[in-house]
Amino acid sequence: MTRFDSLQAWLDWQEKLHPRPIDLGLGRVAGVYRQLNPEQKKPLTITVAGTNGKGSCVAFLEAIYRAAGYRVGAYTSPHILRYNERIRIDGVPVEDALICDAFTRIDGARGETSLSYFEFGTLAALGIFAEADLDIQLLEVGLGGRLDAVNIIDPDAAIVTTIALDHVDWLGHTEEAIGREKAGIFRAGVAAIIGDAQAPRSVVEVAEQVGAIALQMDSEFSYQKQRDSWEWRSADKQIDRLPAPAFKGEHQYRNASAAIMAINTLQPLLAVSDDAIRQGLESARLAGRFQLIAGAPRILLDVGHNPQAVQTLINYLSEYFPEIRIHAVFAMMRDKDIAGVLNMMRDRVTTWYLAPLANPRAATPDMLETIFQQQGLDNVRSGFTDFTEAFQTARQNTGQDDLLLIFGSFFLVSEYLSKFS
Repeated sequence: MTRFDSLQAWLDWQEKLHPRPIDLGLGRVAGVYRQLNPEQKKPLTITVAGTNGKGSCVAFLEAIYRAAGYRVGAYTSPHILRYNERIRIDGVPVEDALICDAFTRIDGARGETSLSYFEFGTLAALGIFAEADLDIQLLEVGLGGRLDAVNIIDPDAAIVTTIALDHVDWLGHTEEAIGREKAGIFRAGVAAIIGDAQAPRSVVEVAEQVGAIALQMDSEFSYQKQRDSWEWRSADKQIDRLPAPAFKGEHQYRNASAAIMAINTLQPLLAVSDDAIRQGLESARLAGRFQLIAGAPRILLDVGHNPQAVQTLINYLSEYFPEIRIHAVFAMMRDKDIAGVLNMMRDRVTTWYLAPLANPRAATPDMLETIFQQQGLDNVRSGFTDFTEAFQTARQNTGQDDLLLIFGSFFLVSEYLSKFS
């Protein structure tokens, strides 16, 4: 018997079921997974972890494997508009009924075991993918790596993108500590792709300790940009005349390169042509990453929410909007380095508009105002009742040739896309 008859009812219940919204550890979720899937049936798997770049990496992998004609499942988080975006088959979010059926099976198998919202979602994705006749599944780690629910699956290749200070209360207060947690997805004898040439030493150390096959950017693989294209190289392969990645920014060449390295290691199991790689690089799609909305003014959406991601945003703005006045609609979660982000963006933003978010984790406008004052920033407008009022006020006060930037949180970008796209 099913507990609820709608996806939203299931999600509302899951948010209250477990005493802590974030509860890292594999014991509970692995036990329920064994009940659901005693034979550990799974498709070929690539797991992706890192501070920034995970979503882009998965998007490149998904597009390239689909271009090669394979049936692909992708599990990502968080979602922008609909929960279903987290579980995709061949690029299409699965239907409510499929997720509800998976939740019913999980609820029946868990007994007295309490599961978090994310653990329910992970088990649902794994169950749906196991029955979907996939050629490959792509799993994005939600938080960390070693103790994240996704890590109950042994991958056939693992990618760690970049490492930066984020979620320090759960992962550690240094990049070395965080790197060690992220590298927990590595397995003995399996390709461990490290997508950052400057990754903390701990990432390589974990690969060595577990006996993984470490493949690091600018060591075992690299890329070189040309005038109108770029090339990718490893010890045994070179791919020329690659098109620019669909997503803007220098960092996307690194993300694409890591994805290609993973594909290359799995060539004996899933052959992918160079043309499929080219096609996938151009066709990849990802909402909220440097997403530019045409109009007067132009609107730029970015979900970057930590200093490393914001540095990438600054680089992008310097390249594509070097002399443009920027107005920002802004919000962040209270556990992020808000002061660090403001200090980085202070010289680029003409006026800030503080948008309230209906999320208990979000910093309130009053909290944000205090941080702005501490940073000596007074070009701030607040007091709005909701995101819509903040956005409309910002748009009215942004010149036609200026740029209106909406950034700082997935939830903020979601507000815009749900109301104005």
